[in-house]
Amino acid sequence: MNCFRLEQNLIDNIREAQLKLGYDHRPVSFNYFSRSLCHLLGISSVGEDELREFAASAAPHLGCISFRPIRDGWCITVPAEGAAFVHDTPDSSGFLADFISTVSRHGISMDDAIAVFHRYSGSVTVMELNNDEFDCLVFFSDGSPDNYRYCLAAEPCLSGGFHISYHRFIPEDYEEFGF
Repeated sequence: MNCFRLEQNLIDNIREAQLKLGYDHRPVSFNYFSRSLCHLLGISSVGEDELREFAASAAPHLGCISFRPIRDGWCITVPAEGAAFVHDTPDSSGFLADFISTVSRHGISMDDAIAVFHRYSGSVTVMELNNDEFDCLVFFSDGSPDNYRYCLAAEPCLSGGFHISYHRFIPEDYEEFGF
């Protein structure tokens, strides 16, 4: 079992939440589908034993992680000291902060959002998506500075221009969802 990838995913999700909502010195919880946890841990099924092993592995950075079953998955709660660890550990690339800052503004274009990726890598893949939910898929082809799949949608603003919304997936979840 590879605990590092799930720990990094939790750190990334905490960082994303703190960038969007601010840091409030409180525990943070995330709901994961069991399949996503299997992908992240590199195992075929996940239960309490695997999550206890993961929690023990992540404890030095994230503290005493708790978990509980939910429909189709697990809710994982990182205590306040884990949230503080993420807050106090700077993101070495700065990409996510730049990206969230850009897409949180109204009146930007899809090109503006995609330009953020190009500022952090010369290896960016952009694919048009033909579905009702997203306009395009963008990711770093070489996995640096991250290996997520960003699905972007341009929504018209009343004041003109667009607001760009996004959802990010691990590659395996993106493939399974079939966008």
